[in-house]
Amino acid sequence: MAAKMNKSDSQYGRKKKVDTNPNPLFLQWLTEWADEAEAKGRTKLHFTFLKAIKSLKKYPLPLQSGKEAKILDFVGDKICKMLDDKLAKHIQEHGPFPDVVDTNLPSTSRTDAGVIRGSLSVPPPPGGSGNSQGSGGEPRPKKRKQAGGTKEYVPAFRSGPYALLVTLYRNMQNPDSRGFMARAELQREAQPLCDKSFTLPDPGSHYTAWSSMGGLVKKGLVIKDSNPAKYYITDKGSELAHKLELIGEQGVSGSSPQEDSEDMGFILTGPGNAVLPAGLHAGRTESCIDVTSLPSMDVNPNMRRDVGQAARETVLSEMETDESQGSVTSRSKQPLFTLSPGEFEVVLCVDTQETTGGAAGSRKVNLVPELQKNSVRCDVRNLHVGDFLWVAREKVKRLPGQLHPPLPRELVLDYVVERKRMDDLASSIKGSRFKEQKFRLKMSGLRKPIYLVEDFGSSAAHFCLPEATLQQAVVNTQVTDGFFVKRTADMKESVTYLTLMTHYLQSLYAGKTLKGYSREDLQDQSSTLNLNASVIKLLPFPEFNETSVKNKVISVKEMFAKQLMQFHGMSKEKVAAVVNTYPTPVALLQSYSGCGSAAEKERMLAPLKYGHTKRNLGPALSKAVFQLYCSTSNLQ
Repeated sequence: MAAKMNKSDSQYGRKKKVDTNPNPLFLQWLTEWADEAEAKGRTKLHFTFLKAIKSLKKYPLPLQSGKEAKILDFVGDKICKMLDDKLAKHIQEHGPFPDVVDTNLPSTSRTDAGVIRGSLSVPPPPGGSGNSQGSGGEPRPKKRKQAGGTKEYVPAFRSGPYALLVTLYRNMQNPDSRGFMARAELQREAQPLCDKSFTLPDPGSHYTAWSSMGGLVKKGLVIKDSNPAKYYITDKGSELAHKLELIGEQGVSGSSPQEDSEDMGFILTGPGNAVLPAGLHAGRTESCIDVTSLPSMDVNPNMRRDVGQAARETVLSEMETDESQGSVTSRSKQPLFTLSPGEFEVVLCVDTQETTGGAAGSRKVNLVPELQKNSVRCDVRNLHVGDFLWVAREKVKRLPGQLHPPLPRELVLDYVVERKRMDDLASSIKGSRFKEQKFRLKMSGLRKPIYLVEDFGSSAAHFCLPEATLQQAVVNTQVTDGFFVKRTADMKESVTYLTLMTHYLQSLYAGKTLKGYSREDLQDQSSTLNLNASVIKLLPFPEFNETSVKNKVISVKEMFAKQLMQFHGMSKEKVAAVVNTYPTPVALLQSYSGCGSAAEKERMLAPLKYGHTKRNLGPALSKAVFQLYCSTSNLQ
């Protein structure tokens, strides 16, 4: 039978397929664990290992550790740890693996110095040396060339992936870094390093430089987490970005970021200027990089910011030092973009919740048509805070040859409207949404919050709260919280007010120059809006809406402030006075531990100054906060 098969194979020129998996040990161990799980009747674990085996067989590159295997589908932390433990045991029994040597080097250059180390090393080709004979003089069997070969992913200089990786890497080195970057922040910081736009596609294309982020996440160089998204650079991404920082513009070439950078290649050189091909385009002529001269980077999880001095100097070169004042001014203080007079139009944005729901012919359905009858340009979209706001939208023109005009840029004006009907106001007060909504409006960064209160019928008997309570809540919103409160009789009157406000803002901002800044850059500006200024700093709409998500991951300081807001009589100014002095509950408890007696602890927060009037917080609230965080008995 075997002879017959061999004869048939010889007759038709077929050859036995050779398994060229670059990770035979990992494949062997996963297979053993799968068989063991099947023998023990652990069906779910058995199928998990089978999925990991299938994913490993598709991966064309050698893996140096179990931790690196996490890039594969169906391989989690547990399997990675099992592989690392097995690998450590294997090395202990059989010794360390030999270094990778490129056998394509000439014999005169293939010495101990010809060993290529680091994350950009090239594994030996399957065929061994370039000659056709082995060490014993016998001819080697010819092997079919594989189409893809072994490729190492390296982004092209000033491409989207290059800018994103380098920006995340530099952010990681900053001692004040949070360890991650948001999308808007990452796009803003990476733009100077990229030739393509991260927000606007090229003419005739739907892709931007940001489109390459999906490829970075898929390759395990960047981790995307949370909502709104937070982007973290991995150890593998840090090593690659470190190399890119040191290489700079020399010798890195590739395709455009719209192609997901799958076919990017570059040329490596070993000792003696021997050329080592890498990537899919290794045959073409490119600049050469001596990778043996590049220091490798060992990323320690406990010291992720301990990186090369060359990379630090690159970061410091992007800071402007004012020696006369002894201060360092970041480039991020420059505006993201500027809209000059005549280059924008004022548009009223309506939340989708204000246009959906209710029966046909209801007030929500008629809202936008009524506004359009009054010549108000409206745009219905999902607003994470407020029900109505106004944006300055850039006027764009379609260029010859463009199928679609570029997306206009938008800046949020400092006016936001929260609309409440009296019955809705009563339910929000009873359900504790009233304080939270006002708090989020205050924290939105817009300096002119407006509370639009609509009356609902002539009788308040159907409300869940007394009418006097509702009237007091409206007054407190204006006097205590500093909101502008507008009372209207019905939806028709509310539409009239929104129409007048839109026309007023159009005339107010018509002759002004608007500059877009990030939320961080606007933190230091005055809370009072100067309407007489010719230049006004505003927040771009994408960053405003992204940072205003209700269920976003918040910091300990923000959660502490939310807790304090639950106290009766605790306003935003009072909360700010507490959290600015004690940013976290731990800091507050440590301060309490320094007090001598319980009475002293109860009065500790009383002298805190809050608001513009600099009044004391008072003993009542001070005692209430002490009882909540220090008392072990039931609260009174």
